[in-house]
Amino acid sequence: MPRTWHRWIPAAAAPVVVGAVVLGGVFATSASADPADKTPQQVLELAASSTVDTFSGTIEQSSKLGLPDASGLGGAGTSGTSGGSDLSSALELLTAPHTLRVYVDGPSKSRVQILDDMAERDAIRNGDDLWLYDSKDASAVHSTVPAGASDSTEAPAEALTPAELATKFLDAVDPSTEVTIGDPVKVAGRSAYDLVLTPDSSTTLVSHVDIAVDADTGLALSVDVFAQGSSDPGFHVAFSSLSLDAPAADLFDFAPPAGTDVTEKTVPSRDDAPADGTATPDAGAHPEPTVTGTGWDTIVELPASADTTQPNDSSMLSQLTTPVEGGHVLQTTLLTVLITDDGRVLAGAVPVDSLLAAAAQ
Repeated sequence: MPRTWHRWIPAAAAPVVVGAVVLGGVFATSASADPADKTPQQVLELAASSTVDTFSGTIEQSSKLGLPDASGLGGAGTSGTSGGSDLSSALELLTAPHTLRVYVDGPSKSRVQILDDMAERDAIRNGDDLWLYDSKDASAVHSTVPAGASDSTEAPAEALTPAELATKFLDAVDPSTEVTIGDPVKVAGRSAYDLVLTPDSSTTLVSHVDIAVDADTGLALSVDVFAQGSSDPGFHVAFSSLSLDAPAADLFDFAPPAGTDVTEKTVPSRDDAPADGTATPDAGAHPEPTVTGTGWDTIVELPASADTTQPNDSSMLSQLTTPVEGGHVLQTTLLTVLITDDGRVLAGAVPVDSLLAAAAQ
């Protein structure tokens, strides 16, 4: 996966990309924190040098993307761990507020619990075992980490943490981004620097990104992404409590409860790719994206899939999108997605006109 795609589209739900693209954030509450004065470059270096990989805590997430709550749309509202709609699941994560509990003990042990009303979703990694569990429909997906990938494969829900989301932004800092320091803040009782990333772009939908960087450890405690013309963050995620102590080992042991419908899935490894560089047999299901533009104006395009069947959530898609010449558009305050009539998907933190122009080239 090209690095630029990893930065800007960290999650994708075919046929519509609605993941965590340049999204994240929370109001980092102003407080009397008084960390030592540092330059923006020094705070960037502090965040980059953070070695915190053992912690537990509670995370609060909410959004104001201009999308309706997915639970109110036809065909939505199911989390779809094993057989439900990917689009419904992605929209539900983006539009509904969530409380998460996260436990991390090194690179190969993590657990994220999404606490729903009368239900719970878990993403667990324990060594080579990966589990996704949904108590609502008693379903689970189990995978095994391929040999040689034990230090680089994360449980899917880890991308919901402030640290993972902040990394997407910080890795993408380049000359198109102005980096400044705001007033000191306090998040989850910890003093932090307010690192502000402001795009040098006249077209991006993003006004600025605020990242609260722990003054002691460099760990990202919260991330705010603000849309142009808005004083409230479009999407927010932050620790409300945090402990740097090692979580109990039994938190990473998971056995599906009796009656759970378990699906086994294979995680592709690099060894599966042919030596001559040709596509793998299932490459058509996950085609390589094309990236145009730079910095905050980046546009990612997924080519039409070889699978021409209609998505099972097309009725919901029609409720969310607006017809335009040559396709349909899903518009949020921070992200625009264009689904063309020929099956291509283009996405970016840019206006509709930018996607239409890219699609026409």
